[in-house]
Amino acid sequence: MTSNKKNQDKLIVITGPTASGKTSLASKIAYDIDSEIISADSRQIYKGMDIGTGKDLDDYIVNQKSIPYHLIDILDPKKNYSVYDFQKDFYNAYQKIRLKNKVPILCGGTGLYIESTLLKYDLSTKPAPDENLRTSMENLDKDDLLKHLYTITTEKERSGLLLETRKQIIRNIEILKNSSDSNGFKMKPLNDNAIVFATKVDREVLRQKIKQRLIDRINEGMIAEVKGLINHGLPIERLNYFGLEYKFIAQYLKNEISKELLITSLTTAIRKFAKRQRTWFRRMEKRGVNINWIEPHDYNKIKILINQYIES
Repeated sequence: MTSNKKNQDKLIVITGPTASGKTSLASKIAYDIDSEIISADSRQIYKGMDIGTGKDLDDYIVNQKSIPYHLIDILDPKKNYSVYDFQKDFYNAYQKIRLKNKVPILCGGTGLYIESTLLKYDLSTKPAPDENLRTSMENLDKDDLLKHLYTITTEKERSGLLLETRKQIIRNIEILKNSSDSNGFKMKPLNDNAIVFATKVDREVLRQKIKQRLIDRINEGMIAEVKGLINHGLPIERLNYFGLEYKFIAQYLKNEISKELLITSLTTAIRKFAKRQRTWFRRMEKRGVNINWIEPHDYNKIKILINQYIES
């Protein structure tokens, strides 16, 4: 069914751990309600990183119809991208879709991006990215970054910070070391108007899907794709910034690990990442986001919930 004017403030969110079928589910929904998808993936924004980030662009074709998508392939991999950047780009895409009298669908597994659209994330007075500082810290591991953060903060200050990933730690250091009086873009939280779904997949099934998908991506040319990025001027050290596949492929290309160790180590790392994603979504629930945990194959149930939401 097609949405009408009363749905212009609505948002459908499809999230869940990696390899759980989010994109194909979102595309099917978009086909059924005649909508468009906004990606919430911190790596799929980058050009030339198709296999490694799992863009799976074929999933955006349903019954020979191409589903329009936003915030994919928008940035050179040499450039950094902040949550503030995502907020602005998301809001622009959201408004464009609303002007077409459609209900936007936000789909992806980057919990921080999704949370920044639903909850109060006023980043308008935060400093812009400090490229020199980021370059100086690019090769530091998480422990070293935390040690540095501890030298410039008190325990009370740290209690309110997100420090789960290297990117979050570096961004917090950046904010603490810089100040800004700018009055930039502010986005109204959409939690009250959104319906949020998270894919629920049996843990063992997901483990097997993660392993098989990794093998498929390697066979499809993921390593060659990364070599191509390097050949086009991307410093091999930059791969650490993107984590997971790129971090381990960099080690492989530098002959630090074998291909066999690449696969086993990366499979373990992705499984741990999926676990962290689930933890993040549970945290979102505690912060007031109502999540409908759904099995991707139970599409009739999902469709009923969405139709009721659109008609409400």
